[in-house]
Amino acid sequence: MDLLESLAGHLPADVEEAAELETIRGFVERHANPFDRAIAEGHLTGSAIVVSADGACVLLLHHRKLERWLQPGGHADPGESSGEVVALREAREETGIQGLRLHASAPRPLDVGVHPIPARPGEPEHQHLDLRYLAVAPRGAAPSPRAAEARAAHWFTWEEAAGFDLDPGLRRALAKARARCDGATRPA
Repeated sequence: MDLLESLAGHLPADVEEAAELETIRGFVERHANPFDRAIAEGHLTGSAIVVSADGACVLLLHHRKLERWLQPGGHADPGESSGEVVALREAREETGIQGLRLHASAPRPLDVGVHPIPARPGEPEHQHLDLRYLAVAPRGAAPSPRAAEARAAHWFTWEEAAGFDLDPGLRRALAKARARCDGATRPA
């Protein structure tokens, strides 16, 4: 499915996500390669809400630079033009878990978000326009995070994850993932 087509079918959960979705759709319409990091205003990123095979737990990474618990995800590699591909590759690289797959019945994307990235030496302030997908780990998967990016990676119950100081967009994405996993349709 084409990216604009999948975004057109995305149903936002609240007014914040609706505004972020419109920002992302406009961005994709303006840029032939919206994943290109050379675009001054920002670029698309892909991330994954990774759940255990039984859907009872979610995997979060303690981000080294930001000092917070986040979902795995990041930038596209050259030639990548699919949020699904970016999200799964980044999740595999950052968690060390092979065999991750997209949830069979979850919307694609599950959630969208836009967040500012502060200026750093050699890089101006810009936006990350994040496409978030629901991914399922194989049974018994044990994370081994990349030390350069994450201080830790842990499986948390939904209740434990709800107790963290998470940004509103991640909180919303986790609620969507939990609803999908708690519903009649279990991860495939």
